[in-house]
Amino acid sequence: MFDALKNFGNIPELLRQARSMQEKMQSMQEELARRQISADAGAGMVTATVNGKMELVNIKIDKSKIDVNDTEMLEDVITAAVNAAQAKAGEMMKQEMQKVAADAGLPPGLLP
Repeated sequence: MFDALKNFGNIPELLRQARSMQEKMQSMQEELARRQISADAGAGMVTATVNGKMELVNIKIDKSKIDVNDTEMLEDVITAAVNAAQAKAGEMMKQEMQKVAADAGLPPGLLP
């Protein structure tokens, strides 16, 4: 029963570490929000760019590779490019969060 209380004196230090971790996470999220990640689909027919907030910031369509009469295919390729860019951004964010967690001494997989 008293084993649970033995770290009670460390609460100020734990709070300081928690605040430091929170500041690092917020700083990382702000930095990631400024990054832009691109992915293409349809062999370069469409390139989508998203930011670290997963917001679509740009679409480029290579007019030399599209058939203007096949809008259904163009819609599908745009969707695929956006999904691919968002997936890349999500993976980048996950890797950066794991780095911050490791630097803070947290076990792998603790953060999403």
